[in-house]
Amino acid sequence: MRLNQIADNQGSTKNRMRVGRGIGSGKGKTSGAGQKGQKSRSGVAIKGFEGGQMPIHRRLPKRGFNNIFRKEFAVANLGRVQQAIDAKKLNTKETITIAMLQEAGVVGKVVDGVRLLAKGELTSKVSFEVSGASKSAIEAVEKAGGTVTLTATETAKSE
Repeated sequence: MRLNQIADNQGSTKNRMRVGRGIGSGKGKTSGAGQKGQKSRSGVAIKGFEGGQMPIHRRLPKRGFNNIFRKEFAVANLGRVQQAIDAKKLNTKETITIAMLQEAGVVGKVVDGVRLLAKGELTSKVSFEVSGASKSAIEAVEKAGGTVTLTATETAKSE
């Protein structure tokens, strides 16, 4: 085999369409852009425009309420906490804080704090220091002999 004999596989490459090169090319004159106007120019995208008709996103009624001050808590379930304790990722002798829960992989990204929920079962005596907790989670922790201390969130302090 020589360099002049090397070729691509049949059908693997295709020549580009040369636009605006005469009427006989099939893509001459307007080069596939149709007739005059804004949309025949390059770099134009009119998103949501319906030709002067009221756009559908303005015709349809809006519903509900979106609270811009809503707190976004990461969720820590008691069952997941117990798994981390069993795997020796959390020490039951210390007060478990948000940073410790994050380090152990119980919660991911923390925005406004961590909320403790009662899904699963807690058998170890543990004390928690978290942003929030459900009533059933507090009861479950106290039943196991632990305590729950609620701290104010950082965003609430700054307001």
